[in-house]
Amino acid sequence: MEWFQNWLTMIREATEKGRRFSRVRVVSTPLTDYSRFGLFCAKYTNAAGEDIRYLAREDAAELPEYDFWLFDSSKLVRMHFDAEENFLGGEVMADPAEVVRHNFWRDAAWHKAVRRDDFAAE
Repeated sequence: MEWFQNWLTMIREATEKGRRFSRVRVVSTPLTDYSRFGLFCAKYTNAAGEDIRYLAREDAAELPEYDFWLFDSSKLVRMHFDAEENFLGGEVMADPAEVVRHNFWRDAAWHKAVRRDDFAAE
């Protein structure tokens, strides 16, 4: 899987230069095949320098029920999926109040989430 090796190389090179890659995955239990695949891949992306943590959906009640990405805590992209969970695209959200609110949610999720290896051991 050349694309995955390229992703790992990019993470490794960027983190060696001081950039930070982190995320919290909110997951339902029992894990779906997709979530198990993500947990497997996270073993390698974490080893490359990314910090992926996990949070059980029942512990995420105050978080939004959609996926989003924050870039440098200043750019917000909300992800859109169809009913079958196919990715439809990302929407850049420019409202500063929305960016701040999503930073709060990110920080709240990070506080409750557990490291990938601890989650996998459970």
